[in-house]
Amino acid sequence: MRKWTGLGLALWLATGTVLAASPKPASEAQVRALMDVFGVDRMLGQMNSQMAAMMQQQLPCVPASYWQGFIDAKGAQELTERMVPIYQRHFSASDIEGLLKFYRSPLGRKVVTEMPATMAEGMKLGQEWGRERAQAMLAELQKSGRIDGQGRCPASPAATPGAKLAAPASGGSSATP
Repeated sequence: MRKWTGLGLALWLATGTVLAASPKPASEAQVRALMDVFGVDRMLGQMNSQMAAMMQQQLPCVPASYWQGFIDAKGAQELTERMVPIYQRHFSASDIEGLLKFYRSPLGRKVVTEMPATMAEGMKLGQEWGRERAQAMLAELQKSGRIDGQGRCPASPAATPGAKLAAPASGGSSATP
């Protein structure tokens, strides 16, 4: 029988506790099931349609049929294969089981259905809020004399000639001449 010293026993107990407490990693099958519940294939199809429309405008000489097939089933499979290890690093097997239970429930299905619209509305709101904050900041800076009426820094050795600070334009590009 092995004789344990105090330190050896403490290390063995600590190591045993750590190993016992570490969660079981999620399997590839669990992660793929979660992605299926999330509707990853559907999302990739929507992304493909949006990207195809954008690319068709950018490169009208390329037939629309090329862009429609750009993210095909093989592309979706490749992306999923790359995403599986990410989910495995961040979620244990029991985490994935809990997520699957939730997303298969009526409320979970509603979250999956409503999340794209919720996120789009939230992004629009965030852009509007950002514009309002930028305009308020510029007005405050002008009022305090830190920038002039054209959004430029007053003449100073550190000022860059022609540098102009402007609030983002509504609905698109914030580039200024």
